[in-house]
Amino acid sequence: MVKVGEFWNYLKNRDYRFFSGVPCSLLANILEYAFKDQEIRYVPAVRENAALGIASGAYLAGRKSGILIQNSGLGNIVNALTSFNLIYKIPVLMFITWRGYLGKDAPEHLIMGEKMVDLLNILKIPNVVLSEKFTKDIAQAIEWMEIDRIPAAVIIQKGVIG
Repeated sequence: MVKVGEFWNYLKNRDYRFFSGVPCSLLANILEYAFKDQEIRYVPAVRENAALGIASGAYLAGRKSGILIQNSGLGNIVNALTSFNLIYKIPVLMFITWRGYLGKDAPEHLIMGEKMVDLLNILKIPNVVLSEKFTKDIAQAIEWMEIDRIPAAVIIQKGVIG
């Protein structure tokens, strides 16, 4: 299990300190830490496309930025991703929880849980599932963003960050 403090310290060391997002129960400890850490700026959003817009604006203002959302919210950002971020080469580090993974979750999460990776691949958004080797996983996502200047997704399964 990745410790939440190590997760945030790694991101801060890579100069990722600005995030927006929509709460998800799988992100509870991550968000709690962010709110307490004075070096992290987390802006809550009412919808995932608003979070993507906030993080994209931060990037345009010169900050490395990211979003924290659950995978059901991926559906809410498809248009913004395809008509803004991908077209205009605006990279945002996307942390997406994998609700419905292997069919284990509330019914409303099962279809997106099954299709999320396929959807990211269809959109040609590079993605990696966060593992205990989290620094390698996040570094890979950042490298993809720096090379192609597009968003990249880091997928978070339940229980990986504690």
